[in-house]
Amino acid sequence: MTGLDVVVGRRTTVALDVIEFELRPAGGGELPAWEPGAHIDVVTGAGIVRQYSLCGDPADRTSYRIAVLRQPGGRGGSTWLHERLHEGDHVVISGPRNHFPLEAGARYVFLAGGIGITPLLTMIRRVAADGADWALHYGGRTRASMAYADALRAVDPGKVRLLPFDECGLIDLAAALDEVSPETQVYCCGPEPLIAAAEAECGRRGVRLHTERFTPKQFGSSLVDTPFTVRIASTGARLAVPPGRTIVDVLIEAGVDVLTSCEEGTCGTCETAVLGGVPDHRDSVLTEDEQAAGDRILPCVSRSRTAELVLDL
Repeated sequence: MTGLDVVVGRRTTVALDVIEFELRPAGGGELPAWEPGAHIDVVTGAGIVRQYSLCGDPADRTSYRIAVLRQPGGRGGSTWLHERLHEGDHVVISGPRNHFPLEAGARYVFLAGGIGITPLLTMIRRVAADGADWALHYGGRTRASMAYADALRAVDPGKVRLLPFDECGLIDLAAALDEVSPETQVYCCGPEPLIAAAEAECGRRGVRLHTERFTPKQFGSSLVDTPFTVRIASTGARLAVPPGRTIVDVLIEAGVDVLTSCEEGTCGTCETAVLGGVPDHRDSVLTEDEQAAGDRILPCVSRSRTAELVLDL
């Protein structure tokens, strides 16, 4: 992964177990531009790479801001950031990339669960500044765990519904989406149960839903790994992909240069163009329309429905 050296300018506790990190270029100057919905990769201790949504001001090219929820049961990335990364320390990042772009619209409904508020925060500030109609339904474990609650109310308190689980239960999606039309832009980010429920509710209403997942989509136990061959377009080399191994594993073993990060199908780093064959999509990034087009694949998790898959590598 090609990285950029940044230094921590400030650590701010923004909710229970959530720290905001301000990241500035170590050599000064400006950082790459970004738009609401973008995320960066952060290289943590032991080489673990995790993705975090940018939640600052896109107009500020001097710094990025990310908010990190401490997850003791995770792979260790968030714990390392909380315990080991302090003001003045250096860390390597890459990106930004955006698989969750804010599309133009006159009306928006935002559905957030927990730390999923981070990409939606910048979107809400943007649509509010543009004068669009919007509403936020924001769930969390407790009020103390809900990051940026005060900042969101400062934008427009009448359009923000804070729904801590210990007081209100789960977000009532039927009520939240009661008056949406097919033209309403609905954005959802948070834990998998919330996203899956929002997908079902929007599907019943014929409303398009924009989502971003922090964890891989669940496909159940029906998937079957059949062997297939990957052909490299630039060289004609054919590589066998057996059951139980990923395309990325086979490519790297063969010395083919391919960028990877999460290796879970959630970040989009390894997205590759498909020139022949039919992908078996198992990622959590591409939309249904993008998957149906069949012209790209995330080889860290996806496979092939045909005997051969030709990749633009």
